Amino acid sequence: MNKEKENNENARKLTPLMFVGTGSDVGKSVIAAAFCRIFKQDGYSPAPFKAQNMALNSYATPEGLEIGRAQAVQAEAAGIPCHTDMNPLLLKPSADTICQVVLNGKSIGNKHAIDYFTSNNKEKLRMEVCAAFDRLKALYNPIVLEGAGSISEINLREVDLVNMPMAKHAEASVILVADIDRGGVFASVYGSILLLPEEERKLVKGILINKFRGDLRLFESGVKMLEDLCGIPVVGVVPYFKDIHIEEEDSVMLHSKNRFSESGKINCVVVLLQHMSNFTDFNALEHDERVHLYYSNQPSEIAEADIIVVPGTKNTLEDLQVLRRDGIAQAILQAHTKGKTVLGICGGYQMLGQELHDPNHIESNLTQIPGLGLLPLKTLLEGEKITRQVSFRFSGSESECLGYEIHNGRTEYLAGIEPLNRLADGKGDGCKVENCMGTYIHGILDNQHFVDYLLQPYLASKKPQTFDYFRFKEQQFDKLADHVRKHVDMELIYEAMK
Repeated sequence: MNKEKENNENARKLTPLMFVGTGSDVGKSVIAAAFCRIFKQDGYSPAPFKAQNMALNSYATPEGLEIGRAQAVQAEAAGIPCHTDMNPLLLKPSADTICQVVLNGKSIGNKHAIDYFTSNNKEKLRMEVCAAFDRLKALYNPIVLEGAGSISEINLREVDLVNMPMAKHAEASVILVADIDRGGVFASVYGSILLLPEEERKLVKGILINKFRGDLRLFESGVKMLEDLCGIPVVGVVPYFKDIHIEEEDSVMLHSKNRFSESGKINCVVVLLQHMSNFTDFNALEHDERVHLYYSNQPSEIAEADIIVVPGTKNTLEDLQVLRRDGIAQAILQAHTKGKTVLGICGGYQMLGQELHDPNHIESNLTQIPGLGLLPLKTLLEGEKITRQVSFRFSGSESECLGYEIHNGRTEYLAGIEPLNRLADGKGDGCKVENCMGTYIHGILDNQHFVDYLLQPYLASKKPQTFDYFRFKEQQFDKLADHVRKHVDMELIYEAMK
């Protein structure tokens, strides 16, 4: 009986599937999330993997370690807890040429880009990411890998950890994703494949055209042309969608969401910081029907809002300097004086205090800077980074809420005040003084009870509505899987993975 079960499991064993791109922002992350959910729906136990990610959007694993947010989202789509093996190497830009390097969930310091890409440490990092993949593969079937940027950056081939060298180690079936919406799809696909060495070209089993607009029948001849040119099947043409909401990896689209609304909803503005991180903190609020959420770095647009949120950042002191230089700090202070609500999260919470100190230059070349002075606290940036998931109760509420922390700072109260939140271990977090509050907890706005508390002063006679963000996300993953499945030849995909 055990032998029969083993044979059945082996028969269902699939080779890893890897999505690489003709360039950045072609939709690899979302496509990988879709396939994590598709394989889950089909009875497999998938897991995501990206050897190296560069992003300011990160997440804390259940073990209290740090990974890229995109892989945490893909793990949600797969229905499993996230783990650092899903993203063993994370680069978090803190300046134009400097990144914090996070290896297996822990920071190993800051590096200049030139040092990172030319250092002798590259082979050690390659061993680390391959070992993480091997551990993951032993537990899950199949692994859904994601590449980074373009697969054909020939100047970076020797130092590439995340694209075709990873595909070779994983013995993955590779699907090349191209964004037809940006134009030049034939050149980008053909050029990407042609620039690969022969042994890497053999790994590419299919081409997936993403973000198609219009009548799909108009591209049928294009599919034939691509297949003739490249000698590789087109496994699908996936239409552009607007009505499916999956957390984005990049903050590029936030600049288009920058308008105050007179629709009668509660206007909530998120201050656009230069080094803004964890912008997914606001996804739930964006879908709350009582709220109009927008992003802005214009003082006049910020001053108009009912609620002003100062978000997390990878460079708190420099971003605070920019707020002062551009008149944004003054707009926040004036709005606060008029009774508007100000909420700071993580780095934004630190900015709301009296002082910020960075004596060891963890984030920037600045040593000390005054805060906005709205909360009686000071912050010292030193010591080991705190990364953990937390449960908490806020400001007298008995409802248990969930979130996570990722920060370097240690914050000290300068007056005897009650914390905003009480953690499960009894420790306090954040504080509130009149219409200003701050917290270190990312994901605090994913909790309906806290959102109701935040909006309460502006609800007046409006009937409270409930919004289950976790249920909403599950529905979105299923919609995404259905959308992709409808436009991709799954028989071809499964055949390539046998």
